Formats: sequence, structure tokens, C-alpha cells
Amino acid sequence: MMYTANMLSVILTLSAVASPAGNAKAPPPGQVSIDFGIGGCGGVYFLAEPGELTVDLEKRDRGRKGRRTELRAILAGPDRKVLQEVTLRDGVPSTPGRPGQTQTARLSTQVVRKGVYVLNITASQDRYGDTILWGFRTNCRRYLIETSRGHRDERHQEPLVLLNPNRPGDVGFLPRAGAFGIEVAGLPAGTDALSVFDDRNALVQTLRMESGGEASGSFAADPKRGSRPWRLHLPVQQATVQIDGTTRWDRDDPYPNLSLWTPDPASWFAFHQYRWLLTPYHRLLYGRPGAQGEATFHVHNNSDRPKTVTLQIEFPEGPWPASVSAERIALRAKEAREVVVRYTVPVQGETRVCHLRATPVEDPDFSTYSTLTVRCGVAPATRPLSIPLVLKPYCHENEQFGYVAGFPVESQLYFDVANRPWVRTSRGAEVLRDGKWTATDPARAVTSSSHGLSPRSIGMASTKIAFDRDGDVYLLGAAGRNGVLLHSRDGGKTSAAYRIPGREGQARDLDFEVFTGHNVSDGPPPILSYTHLGADPKRIWRRINELELLLPAKTGGRITFGEPVPVSKQCIGIAMHSGAPSEVVSRGTKVHVVWAEATDPEVKVAGVPTFVATYDRDTKTLGKPALVAYGPPANDIHNTPSITLDSQGYLHVLAGTHGQPFPYCRSLKPDDAHSGWTEPTTTGEGEKEKLSQTYIGLVCGPDDTLHLAYRLWQTGKEPFPASHYATLAYQRKRPGKPWEPPRVLIVPPFSEYSVFYHRLTIDRNGRLFLSYDYWSTYWFYRTDHPGSRRAVLMSPDGGDTWKLAENEDLAGP
Repeated sequence: MMYTANMLSVILTLSAVASPAGNAKAPPPGQVSIDFGIGGCGGVYFLAEPGELTVDLEKRDRGRKGRRTELRAILAGPDRKVLQEVTLRDGVPSTPGRPGQTQTARLSTQVVRKGVYVLNITASQDRYGDTILWGFRTNCRRYLIETSRGHRDERHQEPLVLLNPNRPGDVGFLPRAGAFGIEVAGLPAGTDALSVFDDRNALVQTLRMESGGEASGSFAADPKRGSRPWRLHLPVQQATVQIDGTTRWDRDDPYPNLSLWTPDPASWFAFHQYRWLLTPYHRLLYGRPGAQGEATFHVHNNSDRPKTVTLQIEFPEGPWPASVSAERIALRAKEAREVVVRYTVPVQGETRVCHLRATPVEDPDFSTYSTLTVRCGVAPATRPLSIPLVLKPYCHENEQFGYVAGFPVESQLYFDVANRPWVRTSRGAEVLRDGKWTATDPARAVTSSSHGLSPRSIGMASTKIAFDRDGDVYLLGAAGRNGVLLHSRDGGKTSAAYRIPGREGQARDLDFEVFTGHNVSDGPPPILSYTHLGADPKRIWRRINELELLLPAKTGGRITFGEPVPVSKQCIGIAMHSGAPSEVVSRGTKVHVVWAEATDPEVKVAGVPTFVATYDRDTKTLGKPALVAYGPPANDIHNTPSITLDSQGYLHVLAGTHGQPFPYCRSLKPDDAHSGWTEPTTTGEGEKEKLSQTYIGLVCGPDDTLHLAYRLWQTGKEPFPASHYATLAYQRKRPGKPWEPPRVLIVPPFSEYSVFYHRLTIDRNGRLFLSYDYWSTYWFYRTDHPGSRRAVLMSPDGGDTWKLAENEDLAGP
């Protein structure tokens, strides 16, 4: 295949057919041609020089599944400002097994300053990129393709699927220094041998065709392999290619999950080493006229070698008071450090913009920038939101509303008995005290421990934080496979560590009681222990756990444990990443536990059976489990139930589901799981369509209103009528009333699968706090930004209105 220096053609495969949308102009017929074919979603990164950047797109339906598919292409700048977006819609349906009509569009922008531009490609109803062809031609000299499909619940792999048997082709890839293998399958009969060349274009190995259209090769470790690409040459582009370190990864790979490659090694640039060199890509800040402010950016060395990065401020419209705290920063391998841009807010009605440029000293050809925008005025984030909040690609809470939380947002907020907010973070436990956030590392704060626990070995086992009536603080930790209860009597300044009883060395999950509205514990929180007994290789979501209740007691300031109370040997387990449901609540001497069980797969049941039982501390007995509901489907660990109690002690339970309405029921007597329950109704009772719900977050307000947050699927609705998408939704149930219809709080920027890792909590005054972090199925979008994008919504009025929570909102009475 021949390429010119300024015009390279590539084609990838996905799912859709096309007609340009927006203001994009399609190139003349025949100008774009499919020269190179691959499979999978993803996109392209361009290291663009000043001048015009053009990208011509092409898409064809492969005629495989007969579903409606639309290709969505987004061109964004180094600061991830979306410059152009097009949708290539369905054309004339193709004949099964044969490509459909070609659809084309052009994206272009004027590059003012050098940086890494991005082309994001997704397809409706095809997150794996199985049913369409798409391709591009660009005038950019340097680019890398990233094949990034939607996620699967299995090991991450991104095989290169080549689909143009009429032409030869190359795969340029970065070889790992360790040993690696190349496997090629699906080659047509009669294919000649494949060749592997090193970065000097010297032949390293010839891969011979084997039976069944396969070829493979192994390459010994070589620490001298550098940062330049090797090349796999294929005589025909009809194959599925796996390359260790490029399409699949081991834990010790230097660049895991970065499926970067190119059909032309001449287009290569050092993107692996400088991925996430400078983030956030854009920051929008507000302030009073003349006020001094600071914006924090992170400089990251993704390389496995030390690097030095120079930093400078660029002013697109003339200088104004803005400066960077360091003009040069040295970083160890894989190290990230903060730099600060200090600025002065302009006068009323004005906006100022500057760019922070980062350039590695060792690779001056690589350079990119982030953008800081400063406006005089009050950020829209301070006001109630118009719900739902619709996230846009690369444009979330800060970019839309100037949102800067001002408090740690790594996980959900909890409030102690004095209504001080707490957050569990990578730095430990952080609390707002006397107007300042202070962090305590639980390991460093340990002054005493049991059973020979080494404080240095203690890590975090849960983001939950519990408090008792005395104001003591409790955290769950882990030391190897040993569970640890951390107890602090002085607000987290010091703590004692206690090993939680359990089977030595056996894997298990731990959970404990947290405040959900009316449960204020007199002592340490009851703990639930889920010991893993088995899994079902034929049913990915079926688990079997032994569930035990542990009841720590506080005597003379120290914690003691009695014998574990057996609850179930068929427990399905817990799913805590979203919703963080409450499975145990207590009041006085009564402790109430809810759980779901695995069942015989050969026996048809309506869902996971959900049980509740009450433990009486006085009699030291656990009542007979009460079967209260079934959460469909059966044998699915997603279906974790949740329990809370109201001001009178009545128990309220939601059975967990996976894409079905939640069943709801209430105890007939307060503080008693064994005197009967209401018949299960669903939170979607009376709805025209069944609610597709998953991941319960449940609390109870001061007026006994139940508040529920969860993931809700939508199909065929705006803004993605061609597909389905997940939203973050809210419902409530006032006392004696049915569940109100759902309110969508967050709409995602992309269709297809997503999750929000949401956690709903409540403070001692009944204000709601909903922590969430949008997670797209598409690796290309998720890995473009390091870390989380977590934000916090709050409602001060029982769910009527919502706003983005700021530090000023947390200091409630």
C-alpha cells in the first residue's frame, strides 16, 4: 500500500450507515476510499501542527444484524473543546452479508496552536463495533489509532480485525520490553507469510501460515527495545490480530489498556509516554472582580523513565494577570505532580482565557496544552439545576456550570452526630472541622491493634463511614485477607485497629451499618461478613456466600467481638460499586438484616429470593428469616437489596433487580421482621412501561419519606432515539402514598451501556447528597481522562430541587 506524506487513509469497522449531520460538509463522491479495514470502536489522536486539520470520514454497513446503527464522530481540541460533530445515519439497507452504501462526511478545524486533537467514534446499538465499516483520511502527518470497544465483563482485549482482503497492510505497534507473542487468525487460504520488522525496518521474524488460516510468533524479552514502533506486515488485510502489550495486557505492562497502533509507522508519535501529560484539559472558574484565584493542574509522566516537563502560559488575546507556579518540573517514572496557575479575575462582564502548555524536554516534538477560562461573576453551579443535567461529550459539570466542589469528592459524604461531613479518600478519612478539611491516614493514626495487626499493612475495604451516639468514628479496613475495624474516639485523630473474626485467609466481603435517616447506633455498627464459597462458571453472576452477622461491643473504650451469628449459606453476595445499598439497620436492641440468595438454576423462580431477619441483642437470637420479595432475574449478584427504617421503626425493603422494577414492601410492626409484611409492590406500579432499574440507593427522610436513587435505562428517547442509554434517576415515596414517577437527574453524553457509581446519603437534617461518577462503556472516552469525574448533587428540600454541592453547602447546623 502506498501513502503520501500528507494524505493517509485508514478504515475502521463499527455499526451504522451514513448521511452527514450538523454543519459538516461531505467530500465529493469518490474522494474518500476504503484503503484499510479494521474492527472495533475507538478513535484517533492527532498531534496537529498549526494550519488546517481535515478528517474525511466514510462508513458502510456490513449487513450483519439488520439493526439501526448510526456512527457518531466528534472532533475535539487539546483542551477537549468539541469543535465539530457529525452523525452518519442509516442509508439504504444492505444485502445480508454484503456491505451497504457508502456514507461520507468531513470534519475540519483551524489549528492555531500545536496540540493533541482527538477524533471520537461510537456507534448506536453496536458498542463492540461489529456491524459497520468506518474509515478516515487526514492531512495530519502524526496520528495514532486507538481501538477501544465498549467493555465486556471479562479480561480487556482489543483485537485488531482487518477487513480489506484486496490490499496488503501494516500494523505499527509499540513492542513491550518483556517477552510477547503475536497471533493472527482468519487469514484467507493461500496467504503468503507475514513479516515482523523492528524499528530500524530490519526483519525480525517471519510468521508462517498454519492450518485454519492462523499464524503466530514469539519474541524474547529485550530490555533494549525502545519507544519506536515495530511493524507487522500482512500480504492481505483479512485477519484478526492479537499482540501482547498492544491488544491485551498483563498487570506489569507499562501501558495497560492503551490499544494504540497505526497502519503507517511514519505517523507515530510518543503518545504512550505522554498520555495525560497535563490535566484537566479545561477549567472554567468564576470570581469577584479583581479577586485572586488559583487553578490546579496535574502534570503526569506516563513513561517508565524520568522526564522533565516545561510549562508556559500562552495568551490567545493578549496578556492578563496569570502565571504558573513552576516553569519546569522533573518527574519520576509514572509520577504526577500538581502545578498551580494563579490569576486575577477580570472586571464585571469580562472573560479571560489562557493556555497552559506542557512540553517534555526529552521529546520537544511532543507538546500540548490545557485551557483556563476565568469569568467575573457567580458560577451557575451555585444555583438550583434545571433537571435533568445533560452531560455533553467532554463537557461535564465544570465546563457547563463552573462547578468546583471545594471538598474531597473521591467517594460519598457521611455526616457524624454533630452533622460534620466526612469522606473516605485515598488519603484516609477526611472531615470538615472549623471550616477546614483535614485528613487522617488510618494506618498512621493507629495507636493500638489486636492479633498482631501491623498498622502499615491496613488498607481501605469500604468507602462507608459509621458513627455511634457518642460521636465515635468507625471505618472498615483490610490487612491481606483479614478484615479490620478501625475505631476512633477523638474524631479520627487516633484510632485502634481490631481484626474482624472470620475464616483465616478466605476471601470475603465486609459491610456495616451506616446512617440512613433514623438509625443512630448506641455502639459500634453491626458488621456483615460475606465469605465466598463458590461461583458458577456457566452463570457469570451466580455466587454463593456464607453470610454472618458480627456484633462488636464497646467496653471501656475498647472493642470486643462475640461469636459470629450464622445468617445464610446461600447468600448471593453484595454489589456495592453503585448504590452502596444498606443491608443492615438497627434501633435499640434490635438488628435487622436483609439479603438475597442463590437458587438451584434448574428450578424456575421469579428472581433472587429476598429475606429479612431480626436479631435480638437481649435474647441473643436471630428470628426465622422472612421471605419478603423476589428480585428478578434469579441468580444475579447485581440484585443486592436494601433496608432502612422510619421514625416509628417500621422496616422498608427494596429487593434488588437487574433491569426490572424494584419490589417494595414494609413490615407490619415496628422493629420486627417476623410479624408480617405488606404484599410486594413495585416502584414502577402503574407505569405505562416497566422501569428498567438497577443499583439501589435508599434513605429515609425526617418526615419518613423514602428517597431512592438508581440507574434507569431509556430506549428510543431523546437525546439518543436510535438506541438505548442509562440515566441516573430519583424517586420518592411519601408516607402512605405510592411511589412517585421517576425523575431523571443525569443524562449521559453517550448512548449504550453506562453506570454512575452513585451513592445516596443523608445528613442529620434530612438533606440528600448524591455522589456519582459517570462511567462510559467506551474505553476510548473513559481512558482519555485519568481518575474519576465524580461530582455531588444535593437536595436541601427532600428531592424537590437539586444543585451541585459546594463546600459552602456542607456546613449545615
